[in-house]
Amino acid sequence: MKNKRVLVAMSGGVDSSVAAAILNEAGYEVIGATMKVWPKELCGKEKEKACCSLKDIEDARKVSRVLGIKHYVLNLEADFQKNVIDYFVKEYLAGKTPNPCIVCNEKIKFGSLLKKAIGLGCNFIATGHYARIEMEPTRANARGSLGGILSPPLVSVAGECINGSYGLRESVDKAKDQSYVLFCLKQSQLKKILFPIGNFTKDDIRRKAKELELNIYDKPDSQEICFVPDNNYSDFIKKYRNIKPQKGNIIDRSGKALGNHMGFWNFTIGQRRGLGIAAKEPLYVTEIRPKHNIIVVGAAEDVKKKRFLVKKINWLAKDTEKEKDLEVKIRYNHKKAWAYVKDLGGNIAEVDFKEPQSAITPGQAAVFYDGEYVSGGGWIDKILS
Repeated sequence: MKNKRVLVAMSGGVDSSVAAAILNEAGYEVIGATMKVWPKELCGKEKEKACCSLKDIEDARKVSRVLGIKHYVLNLEADFQKNVIDYFVKEYLAGKTPNPCIVCNEKIKFGSLLKKAIGLGCNFIATGHYARIEMEPTRANARGSLGGILSPPLVSVAGECINGSYGLRESVDKAKDQSYVLFCLKQSQLKKILFPIGNFTKDDIRRKAKELELNIYDKPDSQEICFVPDNNYSDFIKKYRNIKPQKGNIIDRSGKALGNHMGFWNFTIGQRRGLGIAAKEPLYVTEIRPKHNIIVVGAAEDVKKKRFLVKKINWLAKDTEKEKDLEVKIRYNHKKAWAYVKDLGGNIAEVDFKEPQSAITPGQAAVFYDGEYVSGGGWIDKILS
């Protein structure tokens, strides 16, 4: 890929490191970049596990030296605060459960960072996401070989789409697939993105990193939201907005008071732990009423719903029928389930699952799949039944 320059977002982890190595071996001119998005002193108790820690930056630098590529640290704190942190806090204070990783992908990695890449004269941006971008939905995409990649099966030689449209497909490694958090990408972004590791398993990637003698070959994967590494969302929100505890009621479906809580933002749909209620049967959060600071609880069956509205739809497959049976995921680790999806127009869709699903949560994403391909997706807005 002579004269094709690519900026690789390097987190200091094994996936993005091997992504850079694959492209380097394929002949791209690779530039490594680590984003600095949030001051670690604001990341709670587990500061060293936070995003863009000094350890992660140094790991990315070491890998870049081994690969013989340039490496930069880019400060995107202002963009990250505006587009991700403020959104995250606002959604929780509206009684919803946000997914900041999706917004970060759309606005930061493939927004602000992509602009930086273009400014550096790059043709593409690449990340260590487990997903695949294909030029034709019917195109066969066999597993690659890490032994000698000549060109990732992602773009044509000219770097332009053959039929004018790109498809987003699940990765080969279904356990690691990240297509769910990428549904928001537009065609204008997809044509500039490379996902070099989408054709490989996690074991493949760690094996390749070890063969290259990269020091991060056995580095653990990050598990929590990068700017809340201690997983204490409530504490983060209270400190960020300087919010004082607000006593409210926990009630059942009939309106009977069962207990108290100290802020509705501490809860999410389907939550069982931390309710502080003694009951004969397990109780779960079934509804959050932020306006009145009320939490509604019920039995496990009460958390199961079928119909809901999805807003801000992004259709990747432009030829998707207005009404169609598709498989739908309602959170990252949710197993896809069949549903009837009806496009209502105005970037709104109604989803009706064939079978009730547990904890359909406003604020989370609903992503539609046609086989392995992402047809589209949007944000869960309102539960209907």
